[in-house]
Amino acid sequence: MKRSRIWIIPAAAVTVMVLFGFRPSSARLPDAYGKMETEESIVLQKALAYTEKRPIYQSRYYVGGYPNDRYGTCVDVVGIALRDAGYDLREKVNEDVRAHPERYDIREPDIDIDFRRVRNLIVFFEKNAEVVTSDVKNIESWKAGDIVIFRNHIGIVSNHRNARGIPYVIHHYSRWQLRYEEDILGTRDDLVLHVRVPV
Repeated sequence: MKRSRIWIIPAAAVTVMVLFGFRPSSARLPDAYGKMETEESIVLQKALAYTEKRPIYQSRYYVGGYPNDRYGTCVDVVGIALRDAGYDLREKVNEDVRAHPERYDIREPDIDIDFRRVRNLIVFFEKNAEVVTSDVKNIESWKAGDIVIFRNHIGIVSNHRNARGIPYVIHHYSRWQLRYEEDILGTRDDLVLHVRVPV
């Protein structure tokens, strides 16, 4: 009986969060190492503008591709930031899927969802962006506004760094994350790709 009671408090906390629409904070993390000495990235600016609206994590299908309500996922942080910076990821992925279907293993292209799948973005960015080192210890190779892709997740490199100089990541993975900018790059073991998109 005692063991089952342990779950009462976490379960109650989750219930309260759901009922009251808990959303992560858009507050920036402190600069432990110092800002990157690079020009402020328009992609980063647009990602921060999107997360300032505090989207709620939920995967939905949208005619037109981009979310038009208060919901979104990790791919929307990247897609909307790029779109608002003048780079329409939806159109570009669709063109590449139709030109090279063998790369994507997609039988019936869907312009409104193909660009919102991490596995497709890995394929797309490998061929259509500047691939940069994935070595997080090579801190000078990481620039604000770069895109970082994990096995099933994606985000944008922040202009703030932790005490070791590893940049934070602007991302969205759950309703329960504490903030949109987090210190995750040096702790994950599923990093797949680090790219820079010319915008």
